[in-house]
Amino acid sequence: MSSLPEPDPAARAHSERLADLIREEIRAAGGWIPFSRYMELALYAPRLGYYSAGARKFGAAGDFVTAPEMSPLFARCVARQAAQVLAKTGGGVLELGAGSGALASHVLVELERLDALPAHYDILEVSADLRERQASLLGATAPHLLDRVRWLDRLPAKLTGLVMGNEVLDALPVNVVAWRDSGIFERGVAAAGEGFAWDERAMPPGALMNAASRLAPGQDFVSEICLAARALVAGLARNLEQGVLLFMDYGFGRAEYYHPQRAAGTLMCHCRHRAHDDPFAWPGLSDITAHVDFTAITEGGLSQGAQLLGYTTQAHFLVNCGITDLLAGASPEDAGRYLPLATQAQKLLSPSEMGELFKVIALGKGVEAPLVGFSRGDRCRSLFTGKSMPLA
Repeated sequence: MSSLPEPDPAARAHSERLADLIREEIRAAGGWIPFSRYMELALYAPRLGYYSAGARKFGAAGDFVTAPEMSPLFARCVARQAAQVLAKTGGGVLELGAGSGALASHVLVELERLDALPAHYDILEVSADLRERQASLLGATAPHLLDRVRWLDRLPAKLTGLVMGNEVLDALPVNVVAWRDSGIFERGVAAAGEGFAWDERAMPPGALMNAASRLAPGQDFVSEICLAARALVAGLARNLEQGVLLFMDYGFGRAEYYHPQRAAGTLMCHCRHRAHDDPFAWPGLSDITAHVDFTAITEGGLSQGAQLLGYTTQAHFLVNCGITDLLAGASPEDAGRYLPLATQAQKLLSPSEMGELFKVIALGKGVEAPLVGFSRGDRCRSLFTGKSMPLA
């Protein structure tokens, strides 16, 4: 905690209120809660969780920068994939967890330029504060398109068109599992003085034990299992009548995810553009994330009749969708416009930045491959190698 910026009095008081709420839940549960529940409260507790409170999260003034805030080139490429899907299916766009609204605003403007605007662009957003920020940004950047945007409280029962989420899956609550010599344990959270501490307990039978048992990555191995992400994708696939589920996030296929080099897991926190590994430091003031197991995401879609239409790196996806053509549209002689775009493109594409770690996956029904974003560099086979064989 000492390496983090000291919160101001108001932020400290906010964090302490959330900590009191979590401690009360731990007490009511008999002294222990799963880490997934701790993460859920830390991120989404009404008016107190990281995403539910009013502090700025995205962009240079927040805690981290996502690709849509980094460059409009990202959203313009996503829009080209969206246009193809909409042409094949009709329907609309549903964005899950729209963050600052940057992706929505740039996608809508690009779809208009491509003469491919859907009748409606829906946003499923659980944070009232973020809804207000999204509406404000859209009203400022694309006011003539705002009447096409609808904010939803729940998933529609029937989906047609494109459903997409950028850095949504990594923020879903994860269970933390420890594979030890003496068995499989779930790492949960207990109160420790004025803070919190890890506390391992033997794992009872159930969905989490079934998932952990089939992984068996080795002894003294700690990692995450996100049952919520698999369930979300399964639910979306079940409701999808015709269209594509498109997710952009950082992560790996299962064989890479549970590789011996990651024996300490992938859990990470972000606060004021600093990464740290202490989820108990000032709860409510840091984002908490885990990398995505894209094999589990695939299994969720396949279990409800969807097909895997593509899986590739962010760099390949953006190149396939024409990022180099978009960049070429800015004249190098106009240094004030060209150089910032070139720098942004480098960050989006470079293996040492976002190009390799971030992946894009597409699952769909009633849509024939290939999708433009996966025309080259597809890595679907890597999802099902070694321990990554798909399970029903």
